[in-house]
Amino acid sequence: MTAPELDPALDNFRAIADAIATLFFPHAEVVLHDLRTQKVDYIANNLSKREIGDDSSLEDMLSEDVSDRNIGPYEKLNWDGQKIRSLSTVLRNGEGLPLAVLCINLNISLFENAKAALDLFLSPSKLIPQPDSLFRDDWQERINTFLHAWLRERQLSLSVLTRDHKRELVLALHAEGAFKGKSASNYVANVLNMGRATVYKHLKELKG
Repeated sequence: MTAPELDPALDNFRAIADAIATLFFPHAEVVLHDLRTQKVDYIANNLSKREIGDDSSLEDMLSEDVSDRNIGPYEKLNWDGQKIRSLSTVLRNGEGLPLAVLCINLNISLFENAKAALDLFLSPSKLIPQPDSLFRDDWQERINTFLHAWLRERQLSLSVLTRDHKRELVLALHAEGAFKGKSASNYVANVLNMGRATVYKHLKELKG
C-alpha cells in the first residue's frame, strides 16, 4: 500500500511535529490531524500505533463555535496501559478557519515511576528522632541550623556573602555560643570560605 501524498500546505506543521518529538524523544508522540479530510496526516515518533490516513473523527473542531486554541492538558491511556498526558492545538489558516489539529502526547509513566521511587526513598515514615547520645553536643549541627536561619531571614545565600556579611555572621554566631565547640572556628572558616585568621580577628575584636 503506497503512502498518501502529503499536502504541502501542512509542511510547516509537520516540521514542528518533528521538532517537538525530537526534543522530548523518546517520550513524546506528535500527531497532525487534517480537519479538511478528517484523517491523520502525520505522526512523529509513533507511540500510539495509529497510522497515517486513519480517521480522526474531529468533525466538531470545524464548528464556528470552537474558539479554543489549546485544549488540555488531559490524560488518557495508551494501548500498552501507560498514562499519556496530551495537549491539542487547533491550527488555523490565514482566514482564521480551523485547518488542522496538532496533538502532543507525552508518556508520563517514566516520570510517575521516578516520582514513586523518590517518594519512597524520601519518606519520613522510617526516620527516627536524632539519638540524644549522638547529637547532644553536636555543635556543627547547631552552627548549621543557626547559619541557615540567619541567611533565610536576610534572603541571602552562602555564595553571595560579602566581607561585611561574613563579619556580621561570625559575631552573630559568637553571640549564639557557637564557638564553644572544639574546632568550631576552623569549621566556620571553612563553611564561610574565609581564612581562620580572619575569624580569630573578628573574635578578638569582640574581646577587645
